[in-house]
Amino acid sequence: MSADTPTPDHAAAADDPVVGALRQRLGDHAVLEQATLTGMPVVWIPRESLSEVLKFLRDMPEPFEMLYDLSATDERLRANRRGLPASDFTVFYHLMSIARNRDVMLKVALAESDLKIPSVVSLYPNANWYEREVWDMFGIDFAGHPHLTRLLMPPTWNGHPLRKDHGARATEFDPYTLTVEGQDVEQKALQFKPEEWGMRRENEDTEFMFLNLGPNHPSAHGAFRLVLQLDGEEIVDCVPDIGYHHRGAEKMAERQSWHSFIPYTDRIDYTGGVMNNLPYILAVEKLAGIEVPERAKTIRVMMAEMFRITSHLLFLGTYLQDLGAMTPVFFTFTDRQKAYEVIEAITGFRMHPAWYRIGGTAMDLPRGWDTLVQGFLDWMPRRLVEYERAMMENAIVRERTRHIAAYTTREALAWGVTGPNLRATGCDFDLRKKRPYGGYENFDFEVPLGSNGDVFDRGQIRIEEMRQSLRIIQQCVDHMPAGDYKADHPLTTPPPREKMLQHIETLITHFLQVSWGPVLKPNESLQMIEATKGINSYYLTSDGNTMSYRTRIRTPSFPHLQQIPAVMRGGFVPDLIAHLGSIDFVMADVDR
Repeated sequence: MSADTPTPDHAAAADDPVVGALRQRLGDHAVLEQATLTGMPVVWIPRESLSEVLKFLRDMPEPFEMLYDLSATDERLRANRRGLPASDFTVFYHLMSIARNRDVMLKVALAESDLKIPSVVSLYPNANWYEREVWDMFGIDFAGHPHLTRLLMPPTWNGHPLRKDHGARATEFDPYTLTVEGQDVEQKALQFKPEEWGMRRENEDTEFMFLNLGPNHPSAHGAFRLVLQLDGEEIVDCVPDIGYHHRGAEKMAERQSWHSFIPYTDRIDYTGGVMNNLPYILAVEKLAGIEVPERAKTIRVMMAEMFRITSHLLFLGTYLQDLGAMTPVFFTFTDRQKAYEVIEAITGFRMHPAWYRIGGTAMDLPRGWDTLVQGFLDWMPRRLVEYERAMMENAIVRERTRHIAAYTTREALAWGVTGPNLRATGCDFDLRKKRPYGGYENFDFEVPLGSNGDVFDRGQIRIEEMRQSLRIIQQCVDHMPAGDYKADHPLTTPPPREKMLQHIETLITHFLQVSWGPVLKPNESLQMIEATKGINSYYLTSDGNTMSYRTRIRTPSFPHLQQIPAVMRGGFVPDLIAHLGSIDFVMADVDR
């Protein structure tokens, strides 16, 4: 490898046992390990070995039981690729092993003239949507896929948006017009044809009804469409239809500086606030080589947990609203308001503060912050007790949720389920404990677990998680470190204001960092966090520029919705509504 090829980190060392097993199976000539800052082995393998390798990793002792992510990169304009296989397009597979608490990434190189790769849906069922997304965005064909059609873009869309030669701005397209004839074409394209999905309209004694649930806004989750195949009230099958909120967040990252993309991250899970900033900022800091001060880490943890509470309160109110209870949402929104008063006093904003910065936070904590936060900490515990007493112990709620839409840990992992929905099955996996990041290693808290993996457990576990978030925030109040709220590093954006006003060199740096953005060396980094709805991650590729070459945003809600048919076949419509409320999804988190 050349001088500008990154050096490997400790987690991707050459003697990694998984890489060694792959070399032994395929031969040294067929396995190339790439040095990155992702914190895992990144291995290039031949296309013809893909299915064999995935099956081997899935079935080995302490297996890689989850396909965490699957996407692609258009490599054609990437300048810094020395030491890597020739590739016009790269498909990557991010696998996770709960037993090993380890990840591995496989990469397959494709030529532009031969964009075909085997589908792996038979090995990992959740590959279905990921492969459809890659075909939609990049035009890569997955041979053997059961239904390779558009997923996020409209059926009539031309081109593949994440290719480098596809336009990124409105000025690169003709003005949008929609004639009456064009509207008819669009409407016909949206018509659901059961036969295309392998569904029958009738059997020997029953004519099935097909019902569109959506794409209206059924509650607080977002515009989402479910086409139900019904035999009376029984759900024979269903097809989730997403993409109504898609606005090309990953494409936007290719034309925003490392700094100016921060506000876009707030809008992914729009109930998560600064929680969405965290994985992106941590991934950028890996690329920049920035070590964040302890005070900044603690402030970040405190504000992230505040947003975990506001998100879970929104969940709890709408969850019970979906079950038919109207009053609880008013109580949960009242408590969210108290949390937002604290958030606004500290950050200056409410839902979307975009407050984290490369190297720290936008500003230090204001005077009197601790009194304000302590007031919220004193208020909330009694409210959580009341929610349990009046709601989760309610006989009607229990009847509607116990043993409804239940699934096992094994099924959850097969579908890529993470976060509270995974822990509701009894699986003890929380990244804050298993892979501490951003300062979480300094905090004492417990990981609530369920046992049945049903609608009830998914609701109850989030109340317990709010208690643990309060516990973490109390430790932040009691033990907030002194020191700087931002790292003293040339790539910190923006530089500390005090120094900017004193030194002309820092003033010049400030101007360049904000107007052009910091220049990060060529490399790849990835950061996973335990976000409000499950594991969220940013996989960043730098080509030595002021902006990202490729930003992959893996969100938890995307696989959670894909799992719906597997959970609900044979169930009933009221149970489906209860299950939808228990998932805790927002469509911007699905569609990006």
